[in-house]
Amino acid sequence: MGKKITEKVTWVGKVDWELKKFHGNEYSVQRGSSYNSYLVRGKKTALIDTVWRPYDEEFISQLKQEIDLDQIDYIVMNHNEVDHSGSLPELIRLIPNTPIYCTANGEKILRGHYHQDWNYKTVRTGDSLDLDGCILMFVEAPMLHWPDTMFTYMTGDNILFSNDAFGQHYATETLFNDTVNQAELYSEAMKYYANILTPFSPLVRKKIDEVLGLNLTVNMICPSHGIIWRDDPAQIIGRYLDWAKNYQENQVTLIYDTMWQSTRRIAEGIAAGIRESDSDITVKLVNAAKRDKNDIITEVFRSRAILVGSPTVNNGYLYSIGGLLEMMKGLKFKGKKAAAFGSYGWSGESVSQITNQLKDCGFQIVNDGQKVLWVPDCKQMEDCMEFGRKFATEIGQMNERSAG
Repeated sequence: MGKKITEKVTWVGKVDWELKKFHGNEYSVQRGSSYNSYLVRGKKTALIDTVWRPYDEEFISQLKQEIDLDQIDYIVMNHNEVDHSGSLPELIRLIPNTPIYCTANGEKILRGHYHQDWNYKTVRTGDSLDLDGCILMFVEAPMLHWPDTMFTYMTGDNILFSNDAFGQHYATETLFNDTVNQAELYSEAMKYYANILTPFSPLVRKKIDEVLGLNLTVNMICPSHGIIWRDDPAQIIGRYLDWAKNYQENQVTLIYDTMWQSTRRIAEGIAAGIRESDSDITVKLVNAAKRDKNDIITEVFRSRAILVGSPTVNNGYLYSIGGLLEMMKGLKFKGKKAAAFGSYGWSGESVSQITNQLKDCGFQIVNDGQKVLWVPDCKQMEDCMEFGRKFATEIGQMNERSAG
């Protein structure tokens, strides 16, 4: 059933406690999610976004409990990925010819998904829709994170319907940011930004500055996944501005895969050397074959430097490392430093190959890397520790030069 947000706004979405994977298998979900849809009532009524197609019958059944469908005057689609537009075909079947407000790219995407000649009304930044009691204002936000994305601002209640921006995959029945565990909330918000919005960070900064420049009062931010920001909604805007500025903490993350534990031992030796050189650095080790890939990407997002390690297998590196390198390349991290390491038996190409891949990913390469023949002995473990000490010193010096 629906939940009142304000006197004029009702949440009519779906909480999905069972969701485990998103974007196919690209994004892991640990705490469920929600598909948030909102009814906005003046004398006229608009529905903002729908829910994912597997829940279309459930969505429409519950929507009917809130309103006679024929009383929905307008549908606003802020973004048309199927998790938001999936229920639209069934809804339009029941209320044909209802105007659908979206961007020009939104119309293209809806036509591309559903191949229907619906009643599209394309809008641009500055256009508005008068509900006779409140006004919906539209702000285009292309590539946050699809070309069709827009925000909708509701006057009177001063609500920003932001779609994917400021959202998280986080299921809750209580809806609001001040009613949930804050550590969990911000963990999921950072993971969402790191894995989805990082490559669009310059656009995030530009769009937030543009919205702030409109001098709109924002009492509430209603995204399309996760909680609604009603308690100090500016806090998540501030976090986004921080995250969009080549974000990094004082952390070094070592990412590795290993066959017979030699590369793991190298990682542990390097980590010990880093900690010995600078006890203020947070050092984390993650096995790429055992840890969730999206959680690893979040650790990369936090880090000012990473080290990536693999043994040489079939003249290359292990596939778990290859997958992560491809993800990092697409996410276009900026301002981070990196090096490679690994064990080998006879050919030893993995370290140089990883180094080249890290360079292609946009990382600043610190050195040529560290490799060990077969299993590291005591002396070689000391060499790995020394490599870690020098790595910590080198990234510190590189930062000082950048600051200067």
